[in-house]
Amino acid sequence: MDDPRTTDLTPREREVASLVAQGLSNRKIADHLVISKRTVDTHVEHILAKLHVATRADIAQSLEG
Repeated sequence: MDDPRTTDLTPREREVASLVAQGLSNRKIADHLVISKRTVDTHVEHILAKLHVATRADIAQSLEG
């Protein structure tokens, strides 16, 4: 996660982004982190906005560098 754009993410957003990049659904991420799906939905929305990307695949690409 050396991309300068990812430094704008909170630690929790980086954690969620990493799980998104692994291909987990929001429901699976919520179960894994023991938080609500709606919270994950919000984190994903914020990650997309902060990284200026449109899709979950774009999140994965941003994390790859």
